[in-house]
Parts: sequence; structure tokens; C-alpha cells
Amino acid sequence: MTTVTLLGTRLADPGTEFVYEGEADGCAGCPYRSQCLNLEVGRRYRVTDVRENAQTLECAMHDEGVRAVEVEPATVAANVPSKGAFSGSKASLSGPCPYIDCPSHAYCEPDGVEFDREYRIQQLFGDPPHEVCHLNRSLEQVELDPAE
Repeated sequence: MTTVTLLGTRLADPGTEFVYEGEADGCAGCPYRSQCLNLEVGRRYRVTDVRENAQTLECAMHDEGVRAVEVEPATVAANVPSKGAFSGSKASLSGPCPYIDCPSHAYCEPDGVEFDREYRIQQLFGDPPHEVCHLNRSLEQVELDPAE
């Protein structure tokens, strides 16, 4: 399901992924608010297409303006508990991890995924990138579909 929105021209390339953070202070009074603020806060999106012949519009938040793009919710690589993790099942994150230098930290606390929600597993990737979990968690690296 694609959605048309406005995105900073520096980010307006097919394949670019971002997490929509919602309205910024500079958005107040903008005539394009309804076209820009039409995504779900906290969700990861992928640019699928840049609208051709669309003009670049001035923006208080993006120094080179914004352009019309098509986006869709993006899947997220994450570490989830191994027990019950298989393609098609639902899983949630194990919880916060204080070990920010761990090679798995970005997968244990991925942007665009909430700790208290379940997400459908689209694909299993296998073992996480760390050798040892300092919290003694048994984890599996998967691709989650946050669009549900």
C-alpha cells in the first residue's frame, strides 16, 4: 500500500528508508502540512518512487525543500526470542538492552518497532551478529512486518 507524501529532497530517492517522527516545530503554519504529516508516527517507511514533474517546495525543516514521493511501510530486521520464531508467526522484541556497543544492539532495539507490540515474522535470517548475549537471551534474527 503506497502513500504519497512530501519528503526532503536529500532523502527523496527510491530505496531510502526512514522512521517518521511526526510534526516538528517548524511545521506550524505550513501550507503543505496535510501533504507532509500523513504518515504513522514511529513507523519505518521506504521510498518506492519519486513523483516526476513535481516541483520542489520550500520547507522550514529541509534546507533544499521537499518533493512528492511514494512510500510504503518497510520491513525491519530485528532480534526476537528464538522460542516460537518461525516465518508467519508473531513475535515481539525482548526488551531494552543497555549494551550499546554490542553488534546486535541495532537489531535488539530497531527503529520503527515498539517493545510492547507483536509483529508478523516475514523471514528468518538465523543467528544474530553477536557471539554472546550479555543478557543471556536466546535470540533469532528475523525480518518483521510492522505494517499490520
